[in-house]
Order: sequence, then C-alpha cells, then structure tokens
Amino acid sequence: MTVRPVVKRTARAVLLDGDALILIKRTKPGMDPYWVTPGGGVEPEDATVVEALHREVDEELGAKITDVVPCFVDTVEHIGADGGATGVKVQHFFVCRLDSMDLSLRHGPEIEEPCGEYEIVRIPFTRVGIASVHLVPLSLRHYLDGNIEGVRAMHAPDLG
Repeated sequence: MTVRPVVKRTARAVLLDGDALILIKRTKPGMDPYWVTPGGGVEPEDATVVEALHREVDEELGAKITDVVPCFVDTVEHIGADGGATGVKVQHFFVCRLDSMDLSLRHGPEIEEPCGEYEIVRIPFTRVGIASVHLVPLSLRHYLDGNIEGVRAMHAPDLG
C-alpha cells in the first residue's frame, strides 16, 4: 500500500444558524459560481485544526462559533502551487453553531486581496436547500444530503 504524503490540511465549518446553513458563494472570473463552507488552510501558527477553524471563521465571516464537533473528512489529490509538493489535501469538516457574526469585522486575504467575490449566504439545511446550490466538494454535498438528521444529532443535548 502506498502512503501519500499530506501536503495541505484545511478546517471547514458546517455552520448552522437555526434551520439554516451558512455558506460562501464564490464567484471567480471565467468560472461558474460555486458554494463552499467557511474555513481554510491550517497555518503553522495554528496550534490545532480546531484553532484554525476558529481563526478562519473569524477572518471570513467576522463570526464566533460554538459546539464544534468533527463530522466529516475529505481527502483529495493535491498539487502545490508553482510546482510545489504533491500529495493529498485533507479537509476536516466540523458541524458547529453560529454564536455571533459581524460582517464588518471580516479580514484576511479573502477580504483584503479577493480573487473574485465572496458572498455570505444562508440556505435551508434541507435536502432541497443543499440541492439548490453547487456545493463543493461534491463528497460533502453527498455526505450532507444523506446525513442531515445525523449532522443535527451531533448537537443533541444527550450526546455527552
């Protein structure tokens, strides 16, 4: 069995606000729009993946989150920019709740030097809502479509 090196890790939020899922609609020049969960790369200064998640949500949304629970991991082939390291990117997805959000507090590279547009949207956290957008990665879309009830159950008060 060949072990592929992990060359990038990301932390992403399946961010629930009541019955809504908060996403970022990405519009880049020359591409069709697509929707992603808030989050991004784990940086060397991040002590943990969860710390990276909090930092990224703060940067992209000006938001604070609570009830962070791991829910899904996606592993994809990754080729580094400008011929950098080749291996896999591991994306860690966490279901969490929105505690507060102030879009005027957004900061970081996506805000200061954007490549296209970053529009914060809420969709119903239902199968119809998920089907209404081009959510990437496709593996997350399939996971959420098949596990809406299970994802909600990750916040059940008796989970422990």
